[in-house]
Amino acid sequence: MKKNSKIDPNLICVGSIGKSKGLKGEFRLNSYCLPKENILTYNNLKIEGHDSHSIDYIKSEKNHFIAKIEAINDIESISKLTNSKIFILKNDLPDLKNNEFYWHELIGMNVVSSISKKLLGKVFEIRNFGSNDTLIVRTDDHDNEVLIPFVKDKIIHKIDKDNLTIFAEWETEY
Repeated sequence: MKKNSKIDPNLICVGSIGKSKGLKGEFRLNSYCLPKENILTYNNLKIEGHDSHSIDYIKSEKNHFIAKIEAINDIESISKLTNSKIFILKNDLPDLKNNEFYWHELIGMNVVSSISKKLLGKVFEIRNFGSNDTLIVRTDDHDNEVLIPFVKDKIIHKIDKDNLTIFAEWETEY
């Protein structure tokens, strides 16, 4: 099995392959979707670096998911794929209502302080550190990163998708 190391920027990670279950190639599927059951709505799941593999089925079992990849029928083969990411195409995401967005749409947006009206930088990454999601904002000189908690209406006041700008009650000194 040849693993392709490049990840297509048109892909969104929705889960990963967990530990194997049984001897016939089944595995625990770790869903990154909210709610986690949303992973059941996607048809064209892709496995990181393995374009030829496709998911045969996903079933719900107690409080987790069990899945199987077509053509993998033994524990040794599926164990080699443990921790591989599972993706969908961005185009397969459902349309959102007004004032809703996907995290990947925020990457690259400018972040402006609603206090000083100064540009704080661009969203480089979004992470969850436990209590809430956090925007990782890089300054224009790339020397500093500003971590801004993504708390809508408290810290994040407005997201202007048309002008690619996020307005946050935040300063670089915080």
